[in-house]
Order: sequence, then C-alpha cells, then structure tokens
Amino acid sequence: MTSTIPRTAPAADSLRDTATLTGRVLRHWKRRPVSIVLGLLFPVLMVLMFGYLFGGAMAVPDGDYMDFLIPGMLAMTMLFGLEAMVVNVTTDTARGVTERFRVMPVTTTAILAGRSIADVLNGVVGFAVMVATGLLVGWRPEGGPVAALAALGLLLWLRFAFTWVGIYLGFLLKTPDAAVAVQVLVWPVGFLSSAFVAPGTMPGWIGAVATWNPLSATATAVRELFANPTWNAHDWATEHSITLALIWPAVLTLIFLPLAARQYRALGD
Repeated sequence: MTSTIPRTAPAADSLRDTATLTGRVLRHWKRRPVSIVLGLLFPVLMVLMFGYLFGGAMAVPDGDYMDFLIPGMLAMTMLFGLEAMVVNVTTDTARGVTERFRVMPVTTTAILAGRSIADVLNGVVGFAVMVATGLLVGWRPEGGPVAALAALGLLLWLRFAFTWVGIYLGFLLKTPDAAVAVQVLVWPVGFLSSAFVAPGTMPGWIGAVATWNPLSATATAVRELFANPTWNAHDWATEHSITLALIWPAVLTLIFLPLAARQYRALGD
C-alpha cells in the first residue's frame, strides 16, 4: 500500500496548487503541438465530410443542413475531449507521474481540478476553431451576442462534466492501451444523438434514446440560442432543451467527480 502525505490546505493554497497543476498541463500541450492541432482539426474534417458529402441527402425543416450541423458539431467537440483526457490520465499513471503527485503535499482537489480546468480551456479553443469553420462554410448564428455567450456557457458546462467522466475512466483503466476502449463509449454516444440528424428520423426506441442523450440536449439548446434550424418535435426534452442542457452536466458531475476522487485515492492500494 502506498502512503500519502495528508494535508489540509487553506483555500489560498488549494487555489495556488490548482493553478500550478493547470499550468503544468498547458505546458505539456506546448511540447506536443502536432497532436493538439490534429485534435482541433478533426472536427473540422467531420464538418466538411458531413456537410458536403452527406449534406445533400439531409432534409432540415426551415433551414440549411450546415446551419443544423454546426451547433451539433460544437457539442461533439466538447465530447471529443473525453478521449484525450483518458489518454492523458492513463499516460501519467503508467509513467508514475500520478504516483509522485500522490506522495506530495498537494490536495486531491487541486490535482483533479487542474486537469479539468486545463481541458475546459482546450474546449474554448475548440469552440473558437469550430465557430471559425462554421462561418467559413456559410453558417450564421442569428441569436445575438448574449445568446452566443449563453451557448458557449452550456457547451463548456458539458465539457466540464465530460472531464470528470474522462478522469474517472483514466484512473480506472490505468494504461494507455486500455484507453482505446473508450472509443467504444464515445462514438456511440456521439452518433446516437441529434448532432448529425434529427432523432425523429431514427427507429422508435433509438430515436427516444437519442432525444434524451445529454449531447442532444446541449446541441438542441445551442441551436435554439443561435436561432438555427432544428427538427419539428413537440416532446418535453426538445421543448425544454436548455433546462436539460443545464441538468445533464450537473448530474454527470455529481456522479463522476466523487468517483474520480475515490479512484484517485485508491490508486496503489
């Protein structure tokens, strides 16, 4: 059993530790710019592929498919951070970095929050890249600047929740090789949503699952805030998408943040 040094730090010390560890993650990104750039450009490739290769077959009521797609891809960009988080956590664990943190006088909160905050900052960059891509392909947000800020807030709220899912799975899987299994989780969650097509076009129970997908709630809410086209549905989830976009990340955070902290403390036991 690995021992750790207990520490009850004042709030100021905890904030300083969090900022230090956030900076550590950001400095590591500077050392591998190729992987960061590829991660940012992958959603752009998906926009081009779905928008121009498949977009002609997509029928969107009262609008253009690209206007429907971009908000969905903004939500998908928040989900893609989950895979990167799992890989980063498992890599640090395999290299012994996490174990060194465990024996240092640093709070668990600071260690985990540092990762989460850095990933949310990455989400801001991903949002900017996707918005720029959307504007270049003809997408236009029509809801005004206040609505755009609200949309950004909902997207980053979802990203924040997904960071805790990623941290928990990273500590659970422990090795980078095992992290590949997370793709089995990410892609079904992404495609079984309203990011690309309306749930109403799917078979009954699949459409119901897609409608209540947390990703669908945020994608639909963002479309509403940007005044972009959505689908003609009158179910509760669609009509209260902003409410759901607030609730789902809160539920995910309440579940996975404590699980991530417990899994971290259990490493080496």
